[in-house]
Amino acid sequence: MAEDQETEQGPQKKKTESDDDKRRKKLVPGGLMKAVIRPGGGDSSPADGDQVIFHCTVRTLDGVVVESTRLGLGGNGTPTRHVLGKSKMILGLLEGIPTMQKGEIAMFKMKPELHYGEEDCPLSASDSFPVDAELHFEIEMIDFSKVISEDLGVMKKVTDEGQGWESPREPYEVKAWISAKAGDGKLILSHTQGEPVCFTFGNSEVPKGLEMGIGTMSRGEKAVIYVSKHYLTKSPFMPMVEGLEEVHFEVELVHFIQVRDMLGDGRLIKRRIRDGRGFNYTFKLKLDYYVDSVSDFPMDCPLHDSLLRVHYKGMLLNEGKTVFYDTRVDNDGQPLEFSSGEGLVPEGLEMCVRLMLPGEISLVTCPPDYAYDKFARPASVPEGAHVQWEIELLGFEMPKDWEGFNFREIMADVEKIKGTGNRLFKEGKYELARAKYEKASINFFFRIFTIPLLELGATEVARGYKTVLISVQVLREFNHVHPQDDDEGKEFADTRNLLHLNVAACYLKMGECRKSIEACNKVLDGNPVHVKALYRRGMAYMSAGDFEEARNDFNKMMSIDKSSEPNAKAALLKLKQKEQEIERKARKQFKGLFDKRPGEISEVGAIDKEEDEVLGENRESGDSKDLDGDNEEDHVAADAPPPRRGFFSHLWPTGRRIFRAIGVERCSIL
Repeated sequence: MAEDQETEQGPQKKKTESDDDKRRKKLVPGGLMKAVIRPGGGDSSPADGDQVIFHCTVRTLDGVVVESTRLGLGGNGTPTRHVLGKSKMILGLLEGIPTMQKGEIAMFKMKPELHYGEEDCPLSASDSFPVDAELHFEIEMIDFSKVISEDLGVMKKVTDEGQGWESPREPYEVKAWISAKAGDGKLILSHTQGEPVCFTFGNSEVPKGLEMGIGTMSRGEKAVIYVSKHYLTKSPFMPMVEGLEEVHFEVELVHFIQVRDMLGDGRLIKRRIRDGRGFNYTFKLKLDYYVDSVSDFPMDCPLHDSLLRVHYKGMLLNEGKTVFYDTRVDNDGQPLEFSSGEGLVPEGLEMCVRLMLPGEISLVTCPPDYAYDKFARPASVPEGAHVQWEIELLGFEMPKDWEGFNFREIMADVEKIKGTGNRLFKEGKYELARAKYEKASINFFFRIFTIPLLELGATEVARGYKTVLISVQVLREFNHVHPQDDDEGKEFADTRNLLHLNVAACYLKMGECRKSIEACNKVLDGNPVHVKALYRRGMAYMSAGDFEEARNDFNKMMSIDKSSEPNAKAALLKLKQKEQEIERKARKQFKGLFDKRPGEISEVGAIDKEEDEVLGENRESGDSKDLDGDNEEDHVAADAPPPRRGFFSHLWPTGRRIFRAIGVERCSIL
């Protein structure tokens, strides 16, 4: 899998070379020598972005001290602080310090061009400094820590490494032991006994800087988070912050609960109670159809169509948390099995299960419109009820792979997927239907025409879910599955076109006219005289308010196929009615606008109730007759109510005729 991932990434953009990288090219053998005087401890060394704290003493090769940070050698006793990759440093230390460990003392022998004698050195030395001499730099690495904020206002020093890859983020629920000390070591507060501090990430329940630091920690990690006064915001945890220049928070991250706001509005919330088995991965998938980015996305969960096995307990959100269904009780102890992507369970439940790992238990709080208001409601669940599900994903089976299938077997599977899409369309589940048609069309296209080609599977973007759902199948080479003759080739082309047109019908029902037009264009690019594609695109143009484009498509239909004339004329009549409605609306809106004397303001008239009713009636779905004369169920009706549009979006090109009709050729609205 790793090899496949590397292959699909293709050529990588060359990383921009930093100024420090250019300086490192000046390093020559023998220019920088290191001798360890005292070994350090631990396995880690500072990296770019880390703050390093060290004492530095510079001597000549004869042992004469040139300068030092140590109190007994002429310094003030304050160690030097730098941020690797950001602070200006001499070249020898820029290269040498990342090789050190905490507590280590090392001697670096540097030629002049590696310290202040470097050409274009970013630092200047005093007049008495021997810039042209070879020198010894004695460095004691006191500590290094992670920088959280760009301005160094929040920093972190890890004392004990944690476990796992995940860190808390909004709106996770966090439990941690926390104590706080002032910069002089005085204890401010301590929560290290009894119950750990509990807070919701992102709710400003702890100071901003502390939350920023905890956001970089993993489970079980212990760290000291240094927060300057600019990041010491008032909070319930620490209401008094005046007079504090810096606070050192000692934190042990005990636990956090993953919380996902599935809709982004706080109504559908998934809380992970028990971790599952699997891993997350950050990736970017690109197809001709979509480009989707997903970060920290679980790759071992049933993102695309799978057979799922779950136990769940449904409860009403009332005082007693009344249980209305429990698979362990009401289903003879057997789990519920269902195929995802087919609308067989409430939408909110399926959305959350798709983001679960096997063995995971999650608590889902769901609003009625994603629970049982649009689904078969159990008798004990009242209408409009908010519910809560406790779900355990036992496991899932991935859909069949087409490797090794012949053409006829692939066609049979496509028909099955398409049949499911047709059912969903009839049930008014247009988003799920579109995903089915698209899955079949994309997979079908790749399976047949890879010669050989690394294949990407279907991309499902559940727009209604407000969550990106991506189906990534194993990359394989297919050079053996092709239509074997002209009949199979025609069957393939017809099926592909039909799927694109069904996708267009779904988009039109969803009010996404432009995407419906794009789906029709996929057919017309290969067959410019495809009558049904012209009709569907014309309907999409009409819904989008592009009347001239719609008229052209309907007229072209009649010129290509006389049998389509009744449907084309009906569509043209509907188009004319819509244009007349918009003109009447415009006349009503602008009536009296130009009758006032200069300086007076006219009130724009409101559309009366009768016109509103007319407009509403004409937004209903129109003729659903199949234009190919084929009455098979897979030919989905294309008409759809247009999306709500602003008034002025309808004015042009009809606007010019309106102004001419009321006697105003040109006007300016100031």
